[in-house]
Amino acid sequence: MTKPDLSAKRATALEMLRVAMVEKKLTQAELADAADCHEKTVQNLFQGKTVRHQTLFDVCMVLGLDFQAIRDQWDGPDVDPDVPMERKGTGGRVAPTYMGAYTKAAVDHYIGSYLTVRPSFTDPQTIVAYKTDVVWDPDWPSLLFEESGRPDMPFSHRGRLYVPAASMFIHLVSLTRGSMRMVILSQLDQCQEMRGLITTLNKQGAMFVPVSAPIVYVQSSDIKDEHLGEIRPGHANYETYDKWLNITVTEGYAHMVQRPSNT
Repeated sequence: MTKPDLSAKRATALEMLRVAMVEKKLTQAELADAADCHEKTVQNLFQGKTVRHQTLFDVCMVLGLDFQAIRDQWDGPDVDPDVPMERKGTGGRVAPTYMGAYTKAAVDHYIGSYLTVRPSFTDPQTIVAYKTDVVWDPDWPSLLFEESGRPDMPFSHRGRLYVPAASMFIHLVSLTRGSMRMVILSQLDQCQEMRGLITTLNKQGAMFVPVSAPIVYVQSSDIKDEHLGEIRPGHANYETYDKWLNITVTEGYAHMVQRPSNT
């Protein structure tokens, strides 16, 4: 079968990339540096030549563009856009070695939606609850996660799952413009739960500072709006979420090291 001519669509994608680069006031050399790739690779990209999807993804992250939309313009969509996110992805290839070299069959049980809860970084008495979807990405063979329903939507993350072969823990990593956030979780158990620590940056006053806190992911197909948001004492779900977080620390899923006071 002859492949369709994608030159017009690719030209549209290139124009979107060029406009974003101008808006960010970046040269091709600066874009290559920020995307952690060779300048020649970026030159090839802007000449309309074929590049790896990982390169396209990294460039989109730097420029603040939607990778899926740009990729569909670049290569043409390979899935029905009307199919729900949780049904996308049927590939069976192997994830890169640096991500754990896992196959889709080996990690199928992670695919789904998760109710995600952690303490608020500014008010420990408040619990933040949101949704995390995990799907298989056949174009860059690996598990992909995406957050939604956060009360602070502009800070929602999208990234990849790293699954070491000889470890009881997995890693959810997002990398945006050089900023990395990592969540270390226990593997999915019989209760469909994963527990661990989130390490990221949090805005305090005029600056961002490193912060870490316990976090819990509970796989569920019935996540409603009332389960999400800023959950404070008195809320119907507060005691349940609070118990989940306490178990994460008291039962050894994560250990928070605190320096003793000198007083």
